[in-house]
Amino acid sequence: MASIDVITPSSLPDAAPRGHRAAVFASFLGWTLDAFDFFLVVFALTAIAKEFHRTDAEMALTITVTLALRPVGAFIFGLMADRYGRKLPLMIDLVFFSIMEVLSGLAPNYATFFILRALFGIGMGGEWGVGASLAMEKAPARQRGVLSGFLQEGYATGYLLAAVCYFFVFPRWGWRPMFFIGGLPALLALFVRYRVHESEVWQRTRHKDWSSLGRGILSHWKLFLYLTLLMAGMNFVSHGTQDMYPTFLQRDWGFSPQKRAALTAFSMIGAIIGGVSFGYLSDRIGRRRSIVLALVLASAMIPLWAFSPSIIGLVIGAFGMQFMVQGAWGVIPAHITELSPDSVRGFLPGFAYQCGVLIASSVGYLEALFAARTSYAYSMAIVALTVFSAAAIIAWAGRERHGVEFGA
Repeated sequence: MASIDVITPSSLPDAAPRGHRAAVFASFLGWTLDAFDFFLVVFALTAIAKEFHRTDAEMALTITVTLALRPVGAFIFGLMADRYGRKLPLMIDLVFFSIMEVLSGLAPNYATFFILRALFGIGMGGEWGVGASLAMEKAPARQRGVLSGFLQEGYATGYLLAAVCYFFVFPRWGWRPMFFIGGLPALLALFVRYRVHESEVWQRTRHKDWSSLGRGILSHWKLFLYLTLLMAGMNFVSHGTQDMYPTFLQRDWGFSPQKRAALTAFSMIGAIIGGVSFGYLSDRIGRRRSIVLALVLASAMIPLWAFSPSIIGLVIGAFGMQFMVQGAWGVIPAHITELSPDSVRGFLPGFAYQCGVLIASSVGYLEALFAARTSYAYSMAIVALTVFSAAAIIAWAGRERHGVEFGA
């Protein structure tokens, strides 16, 4: 801790970014593979339900439990990240959730599958906070927004890869082999071990013991509550427009597995472009303005996205919706890591993120229940308009620390 006194702000831009490309790439790829594993269930939901003799709503509960257990992973791995550094927890987490994914493909029944998806949720919850703190602490401050967009769109990239996997693997071999492919993230741990440098910001600001870390976390409880509220809104936005979308295409449009995968993959291309674009924009106009702008434009896409009278309109609506939704999300890694103090950055943003996930975890189940009484189109449209408005208000009501130098 004594070294903090001799670090000057002018020295930070040169110190912090050392090895930032490897750190950002590793964090991006980890989030990509995490999302890939998660969205395999989204695509195969009806097939798994049929094999286990369950309803769509019951299978949607396995998605809910994955989301609900993510705060546990963020708590465990986030504490480790602030106490022992970013690298070791990230490697352990990558191996853990890879094992859970492979075992999911071997599940003999619904109960086992449910438990494994809960354990997978712990691993999924640990990855984002540790990876985002490592990447954003390494990234140059002037490029933090665009790199934030790149990092966050690992989620959309994982969704895209899951769609491609579903397109090619499911029609030939069914849903189980897709989960075996989900074991690949374990190999990323080797890259992190040998190519990624530890965060210099953590090394300069780390706590000397667990008690000081605990006091540091508790002293920022108001910030934690705000970040949790913001991330609840943002997770309602993303999961409300993504998790049940393949089911919407099947139930309301009668799409085959290949068509569902193709359209979803195309929408994720829009998501990737949107995330990087709004992340870049946030470096110029600020984080909150960029988030609110993206959500307002997403609201304008709802009629075409949910009620298009033609296939062409549906395709344009899917692309435009995810461009805007992930545009708002592309700003998030930079925004909430900038808001978080240096000494608790491994824990605070990731745990708040996953607590927000917990609050929003029921959205897929609720949409399935509403759809049983109306249609998926009406159900998803009502949810989307509600959560876009709420998330925009929450984001605008907060503050930002755009471009702050970490470690100062």
